[in-house]
Amino acid sequence: MSILDPGFQALSPRLSPRPVPWMGVVLGWAGPALLVILLWQSLMRSSLLGWSVGLAYIGYDTFLLVFTALQLWPLRHAMRATPPAAEHLPRAPLGAIIAAHNEAQSLRITIDTLAGQDQPPEVIVLADDGSTDDSASVLWEAYGLEAPALGTMSAPSPVLPALRWLRLPHGGKARALNTAIPLLDTDLLLTVDADTLLAPGALRAMRDAFAAEPQLVAATGVLVPICGTEPVQRLFQWFQRYEYVRNFLSRFAWMQQEGLLLISGAFAGFRREAIVTVGGFDADCMVEDYELIHRMHRHAHETGLDWRVRVVGRAIASTDAPASPMAFMRQRRRWFGGFLQTQHWNRDMVGNGAYGKLGTRMLVVKALDTAQPIFGLVAFGILVTLLVKGHLPLVGAIVTVMVAKVVIDLTFHLWSIALYRRWTGQSAGLGLGPALIASAFEPFTFQLLRHAGACWGWIAFLSGGGSWGKQRRTALAPAR
Repeated sequence: MSILDPGFQALSPRLSPRPVPWMGVVLGWAGPALLVILLWQSLMRSSLLGWSVGLAYIGYDTFLLVFTALQLWPLRHAMRATPPAAEHLPRAPLGAIIAAHNEAQSLRITIDTLAGQDQPPEVIVLADDGSTDDSASVLWEAYGLEAPALGTMSAPSPVLPALRWLRLPHGGKARALNTAIPLLDTDLLLTVDADTLLAPGALRAMRDAFAAEPQLVAATGVLVPICGTEPVQRLFQWFQRYEYVRNFLSRFAWMQQEGLLLISGAFAGFRREAIVTVGGFDADCMVEDYELIHRMHRHAHETGLDWRVRVVGRAIASTDAPASPMAFMRQRRRWFGGFLQTQHWNRDMVGNGAYGKLGTRMLVVKALDTAQPIFGLVAFGILVTLLVKGHLPLVGAIVTVMVAKVVIDLTFHLWSIALYRRWTGQSAGLGLGPALIASAFEPFTFQLLRHAGACWGWIAFLSGGGSWGKQRRTALAPAR
């Protein structure tokens, strides 16, 4: 029995569903019900109101944009890399876990980049999730590590003493992480994906954040997508670069409301005591990092603990991102399917004042977000249908609304890039010219692909399936 089991069995809403208040039920059905009503409206009217699905979609997205802008106001002034309170505080010992399955191509560069930080982890555990590729050869040739028996951990590497190899049967990332956690006794734990490279100073920034705020139990770094050098890969990197900027600024906005839920397990820090208390990662969830933060928030509110979750702007890492339409769709299917799983399991918190702003604001928005991709695709489908049928005056009115929305988005986007630069200290790949082009074309291209992946996530959620499938790394150099 693992030390994680008691906490997980007691706190998992999947294992022990809570009664759902009437408000949670109403909010859960609000999005689908509104979609049905507006679709009926589109059949009954030939005016602009016949495109009310699109108007609702644009109105909701604009509301979120305004909310985010208000919460980002503190970022108008440059933020220091190190909080003043943390400059002279001792740093707690930190252990890093790299969960990997058939990642021979990127293992060496990931480990070396992590170990090369100016404040590297005291311990690095490679949680090898049943790899069948050349991972063993890489670990032997680069670090002198011999394969331990299945289910055991090696002695420290003679080349890199902080490194150990935990060799496991294939069971998924969450199980690999859960097996590694009890083997580490450091105060802080770091999870790093095998395709994620920390920028110089990233780990120092993460340690500073935990040193400055004793109540901090989970923190995410800021990820930058990298895809490769081929034309299609560069195109996907271009669009995702701006998408990631918006996403991490949105996380900052919700952090201001004490409602941050999304911690990227690709580069995340945790207090070990907190993660053990709530029982580690849920191996049955498609997005185990997202579900874990729900459980942390739930436990903190139910017990009166002052636990906090943050995004650390100066903790930067690059991550290998999907570089083709199908790879991107598979990623978004899994992300959205896991989001739906987690939202369903925690629906008792939606609109529930017992969970503070998290329940009455963040989770209400997330309840509406479950239907947003469907709204987007249906609105686009209606527009195409009107165009094919020759309703050109109505199409012209709709396009006018869409152009106005693009202008609003563009204004916010250019402003947000300036804020992002101040917050993270990063400006590479964030030119204003390319941002203008991306903002103009994204609603008709990349955004539709994103929504299609999310709708596929609905199928994965309803059918109970959602494996990643084989992922091809396109940005990280092969191990040598």
